[in-house]
Amino acid sequence: MRNRYFTGLALLALLLFAGHAIADSAEKISTLADQKEVAVTIYNENLALVKDKRTLTLAKGENTLAFREVSGRMRPETALLQSSSQQQNIVVIEQNFDFDLLTPEKLLEKYVGRTIGVVKTHPTTGEETVEEATVLSSNNGVVLRVGDRIETGLSGGRLIFPDVPDNLRDKPTLVMQLASKTDRPQDVELSYLTGGLSWKADYVAELNSDESKLNLLGWVTLTNTSGTSYNNARLQLVAGDVHQVQPVFEKRMRGEMVDMAYAAEAPRMTQESLFEYHLYTLERATNILENQTKQVALLQAENISSRKEYLLKGQNYYYRNRSGDLGSKIKVAVYLSFENSKAENLGMPLPKGIVRVYKQDQAGSVQFVGEDRIDHTPDNETVRLKLGNAFDITADRKQTDFKKLAGFGAYNYVFESSYRIELKNGKDEDVVVRVVEPMPGDWDILSENLTHKKISSSESEWLVTVPAKGSAELLYRVKVRF
Repeated sequence: MRNRYFTGLALLALLLFAGHAIADSAEKISTLADQKEVAVTIYNENLALVKDKRTLTLAKGENTLAFREVSGRMRPETALLQSSSQQQNIVVIEQNFDFDLLTPEKLLEKYVGRTIGVVKTHPTTGEETVEEATVLSSNNGVVLRVGDRIETGLSGGRLIFPDVPDNLRDKPTLVMQLASKTDRPQDVELSYLTGGLSWKADYVAELNSDESKLNLLGWVTLTNTSGTSYNNARLQLVAGDVHQVQPVFEKRMRGEMVDMAYAAEAPRMTQESLFEYHLYTLERATNILENQTKQVALLQAENISSRKEYLLKGQNYYYRNRSGDLGSKIKVAVYLSFENSKAENLGMPLPKGIVRVYKQDQAGSVQFVGEDRIDHTPDNETVRLKLGNAFDITADRKQTDFKKLAGFGAYNYVFESSYRIELKNGKDEDVVVRVVEPMPGDWDILSENLTHKKISSSESEWLVTVPAKGSAELLYRVKVRF
């Protein structure tokens, strides 16, 4: 009896190895060992272009090529395999993307309804026995039919599978049926678009003691969740809003499926124009490992002139209504700006990202003072960051008068109103607060104690100097027509 059990165990193992041997003889397998170089271009929108160059030796005529260790989030409809030489020695006839990866759960799932072996060990003698079983279910555990009984749990047992299904692999694999004109070694390049690779820019700015200058350090943060690694990769990044065809969702009747159609100093990065975008190239090869986040230096600039601005901005609704008290102890926003120009040691197109600003305290410790997000910023443009609200500067705003001069039709309203804004400064130095008031309709300033500037068709601006430990008032009357 014992010999019969061991014979059955050996037979199942033999079937397992035989299945692998047949698969290996039927496919030409290419792994990262064949890779000569890889280039990765990553876009902002969770999109990357991978160019994987490998040296292969194929049989002359038809071949089945298993191109292993590609991205698990490849868009297979974008895959292109071609010879690196001028001669096109290969023609792809058909391809299949196998991304259902080998795990115990997946293997069981593929064997539902099929026969496997169940190996059990006697708890006292250590004798192993094997029985044939049919997999009935693999949901939340395994359910087996063993002879005339149903078993679950498999305490102390293990399973033997005769082979691995063809579409279940341990690494993401692109399987191609192709014809080769030569049986000599040849360089081929597989290029494809994939998800799972993304990048973003982050910046660190440090202000000097009087806040007139700053140093700027830029980082690129890469994240790889594509299912494979890219070793010694030539890395390029594209900044810009690249248009992609969005997935089309087709609504069905209730109860049906919803279908979707897919369409020394750290080396820094050089940049160039690419169509209507900007391309950044890392000057050295780098490893982009699976399930890894890494940072690469983008730029470093020092002694950039900076300007601090205090801004109080109103709303246009109170020019239409009787409002009275419009708020006391209103916070005044603080902005920091600098020029992205060569004259300021910059002049490099800045990818969108978050700028975090720091400043040293009197003890020399660096403290965080605020952050803001910037959009893609070309050179010779102004970078303007909102860092928060001033603690020592506040405002009180009141509507001191309101009159309706006309208004008997849908678009014949005329209002006249006056306002008082009191600004208070608790600092030890004078400050200038920029007051911006949005004005609706056609408007005219009838009177004011400070001269305004019309900065747009719907905005008026006043620059109010507020003395140290003191206050200042802005008074104005305006007429608006709708």
